[in-house]
Amino acid sequence: MLAATFVMQPEVQTVSYDTPQPRNAAADLLARRCGTGQLRIFEAKDHVFREGDPVSNVYLVEAGHVCIYRTLADGRRHVIDFAYPGDIVGLGAIGEHANNAQATARSRVRCLPIAALQQAIREDGRLGLKLCEALSRELIASRELLFTVSQRTAGERLASFLIGLSRRNERNGADRSEFVLPMTRADIADFLGLTIETVSRTFTKLRGDGMIDLAQSVLVTITDYDGLSALAEGRSK
Repeated sequence: MLAATFVMQPEVQTVSYDTPQPRNAAADLLARRCGTGQLRIFEAKDHVFREGDPVSNVYLVEAGHVCIYRTLADGRRHVIDFAYPGDIVGLGAIGEHANNAQATARSRVRCLPIAALQQAIREDGRLGLKLCEALSRELIASRELLFTVSQRTAGERLASFLIGLSRRNERNGADRSEFVLPMTRADIADFLGLTIETVSRTFTKLRGDGMIDLAQSVLVTITDYDGLSALAEGRSK
């Protein structure tokens, strides 16, 4: 899964599936080369694909939000990543999908056949390079998540998560200090390796410490960016 952009609408609690969103360079080039792929609307909780499904497409999220996760044999769930408008899902899968992809809000997704993708790469070397760069960024993000869940405290994990969302906004010319959380507390907990109760308590603490403000539990306003960044990097006292 690739997660490279983040653009949300702060005035709503859920993501509008018909709101145009900017794409990253790889996704934009991919859309131009394979723009005839099937467009599908997924309602919240619908699966784009499931673990074990044969790989026949890659998926470009045009609007909405998708959660990438895996379920363990005992029923526990581990969230691997989140896909936002402009992200490509299923890019690194070979043969069959190793993860599940589930819409957390009404989402618009373009399904791009693997055969069309391969043909586009043969015809345009720039696309192959952009997708290689995208996979490299995905690998870096995976290593960062491994470090986060194995070494950081609960406060550092949540701070790092929020700073990551803030930077996504900033890269796309949006306000880095305000964004909507399209995922649930349970999604965040399963992503950061915490319990729901710990996530809720940590949100409350960050708010009490004056680092963030929360409106209706979904609209995050970062009120102390330097302090939150320091906490995310383990530099706070």
